[in-house]
Amino acid sequence: MRTDKSGRTSAGILLWRSREGRLEVLLAHQGGPFWAKKDLGHWTIPKGEVEAGEELEAVARREFAEETGHDAPDHPLIDLGEGDLDPATAVSNTYDMEWPPHSGVVQSFPEIDRVEWFDLDEARRRLKAAQVPFLDRLQAALAGTETSSRATS
Repeated sequence: MRTDKSGRTSAGILLWRSREGRLEVLLAHQGGPFWAKKDLGHWTIPKGEVEAGEELEAVARREFAEETGHDAPDHPLIDLGEGDLDPATAVSNTYDMEWPPHSGVVQSFPEIDRVEWFDLDEARRRLKAAQVPFLDRLQAALAGTETSSRATS
């Protein structure tokens, strides 16, 4: 969960797994023409805005499914349990916008154009700066556990 400067709250899922003794997280790249050539510092945790009366976990699970085309792992999110997802099978929902600007042509674009697994060092480079502390929180939550010995499917 994160509240931005405007007071809006977002909820998301930072999916993680262990591969060859290395912790990896799944990040999403925003879709559409504005983001097409942006990379470092422009990736995000799959998330979405929480409306009044919505439960944070429900929003996080909904947004993860909308942005990846996959349900989040079926375990308590606070658990930070490990998960897996094949990025090649991810499919995002879409949004419509006029493109090119002032052309009168409305096109559909994916909200997220791709997802990829990154180790924590690379994830720190790719993520929006405001979301990097979530990587630190994940590491702190997993401290003392044997992440490299957990099996993934």
